[in-house]
Amino acid sequence: MFIREILVSPSRVRGVGPATAKLLENLGLHTVGDILSFWPREWEDRTVRTPLADYAHHQKINTVATVVAHDWFGFGRMRTLKLVIRDDKGTIAELACFNRPFLEKSFPVDTRVAVYGSFNSKYGAIQSSAFEIEREDASLARVLPVYSLTAGLSQTQMRKIVQNALADYGRGIDSELPESVRRTHGIPSKQEILARMHAPATLADARMAHDALVFEELFLFEYAIGQRSLERRGRLPDFATQNATQNATGSSAGTGTDRVAPPVPLSPRQQALLDRLPFQLTADQLASLDDINRDLSEGAVMARLLQGDVGSGKTLIAFLSCLAVVDAGGQCALLAPTELLARQHAENAARLLEPVGVRLAFLTGAIGSSGRTQLLHELKAGNIDIVIGTHALFSNGVSYRNLKLAVIDEQHRFGVLQRSAILDKGVECSPDRLPPHLLMMSATPIPRTLALSVFGDLDVSVIRTMPPGRKPVITHLAAHGNERKVYDFIARELAAGHQAYFVYPLIEDTDNASLKSAQTMYEELTTGIFPGTPAALIHSRIPEDEQRAVMERFRSGEIRILVATSVVEVGVDVANATCMVIEHADRFGLSALHQLRGRVGRGELQSWCFLVYSKNLTEDGKARLRVMHETTDGFLIAEEDLRIRGPGDIGGIQQSGYIAFNLADPVRDAAILETARYAAFTFLLEENKPL
Repeated sequence: MFIREILVSPSRVRGVGPATAKLLENLGLHTVGDILSFWPREWEDRTVRTPLADYAHHQKINTVATVVAHDWFGFGRMRTLKLVIRDDKGTIAELACFNRPFLEKSFPVDTRVAVYGSFNSKYGAIQSSAFEIEREDASLARVLPVYSLTAGLSQTQMRKIVQNALADYGRGIDSELPESVRRTHGIPSKQEILARMHAPATLADARMAHDALVFEELFLFEYAIGQRSLERRGRLPDFATQNATQNATGSSAGTGTDRVAPPVPLSPRQQALLDRLPFQLTADQLASLDDINRDLSEGAVMARLLQGDVGSGKTLIAFLSCLAVVDAGGQCALLAPTELLARQHAENAARLLEPVGVRLAFLTGAIGSSGRTQLLHELKAGNIDIVIGTHALFSNGVSYRNLKLAVIDEQHRFGVLQRSAILDKGVECSPDRLPPHLLMMSATPIPRTLALSVFGDLDVSVIRTMPPGRKPVITHLAAHGNERKVYDFIARELAAGHQAYFVYPLIEDTDNASLKSAQTMYEELTTGIFPGTPAALIHSRIPEDEQRAVMERFRSGEIRILVATSVVEVGVDVANATCMVIEHADRFGLSALHQLRGRVGRGELQSWCFLVYSKNLTEDGKARLRVMHETTDGFLIAEEDLRIRGPGDIGGIQQSGYIAFNLADPVRDAAILETARYAAFTFLLEENKPL
């Protein structure tokens, strides 16, 4: 029997009456199984004694002492007992016994006591008002579980309830892990885990039991991911069968080396495009392209995540992937989160792909009805090879003749349902009702631990190297009040014929007078700081056709200064822009800062990013700016972002279907996650081995 199958009411546990059962319900404990799996949030180690003199170095003191005096303070009903104790090293401390006058008789002078509590210095003495006290001869040196509680329920009560439930119902509970996996990885029985979690002999026992439960939770999660991959594609992800100590992104992706199989031959249009390019693909680009070509040639449905830093050349690989599908007679849809980015992709595609014989179309919600009707007719008839657009690509009325590849750019900006909607368009036009191949792209590198969980059913390719000739963007930090130096530097760059971005967190002024807004600073920059310099303002409230016109003028060089909000975070590619100024940078997340910085340094010119920050920085704000100053490596930044903010705050995780674990933490438990993934996929391979 599994824990979750013990559906007995908590009222059947000794010591649980109707009132206590109600308190347990407040904690979400509706069955005995719930009680048994109500894990401690921490443990108190009372096997180690600490002297009173060390109170400043320990959150809790666990000591043995002698009661040397009774004292009282206050008057009337506020009169309170004070026990004065002295430990074996001669240190004196006072215990303020609020609402516990009975302790006077329980612990007379000269009684040897064991005391556990928080101590501090107050009124010239070491004191505690939050403590537990027992006679020394009745105190056992033990490790005690600490549970999350609700009002009306004490730790002592909760411990007794759990122990009674364990004694009466804890026998014969089965592990949720397959027996072979449990033996291979040295996981104790579930009964032993329960005992060590709720009544450990040592802290090491408790930690071992905790890690075993984490392994079980992650194993079951990765097993479900593996099953989903088998159902969708008939195989496990590429890196699934590698040893857990190897790079989670696979030995081939991201290195361009250590490939055993020869490269998959390029399709005719792929070769034609590569012949026309004035540069060679990087090793990582070639490796990623070969990963994709191999997927497309194997017959199974591809599901791959293409990771690459800002400016690493992911879009070119996506175009080349589309060419292989077009050469095989299929259609492709490239989905972008904004019209600005979609239009830029369409313009680049027209420049690169039309010369090799590809029929392109651009579709957004802004397309007029007459043009839209004709476009949709051509798309359904199969006269369009690649369509590039926004959410309109999966809207009602849009049909494809043979959609074989869906490319999703900036995947974290789309929800699970939106991704499914574009795939459903491929299913609708497929005679065998198979979904199209899926290629998701992310310019925000995903930390390795999250790639194993959030995108665990995908193959992953990584482009780490940048195209030759690109210079790292130099990042400077400037405190508010020192902007003049930044403006002087920008003026010199403008005089040299270059362009600059100024980014602000707000569109317009609010009640918070300490925050600058894009609208106010646009006026100040154009009239007082850079008078006569062509400038423009862009933010989300400006209609998309105006945004497009502004960006075209900026791209052409007609506009020299672009004042904006984070709307320019993606999709803006202007090689002549060499300066990015981000005001109130401490109010942006690391991912946003990295993306904004990536708007400069798009060509061979040296570029700079200035992060202007408030003087009253939080610790997280300091950590983010320090990371941005020290590195331009998006993968390192992603790992630091995960460490600082935690997995629940990383952009797109909720949209990606990221589940909330009970005990496991993908960041803290990264090593266990990899081991559990390896164990789960190895077990799946054995289960699905042909007879």
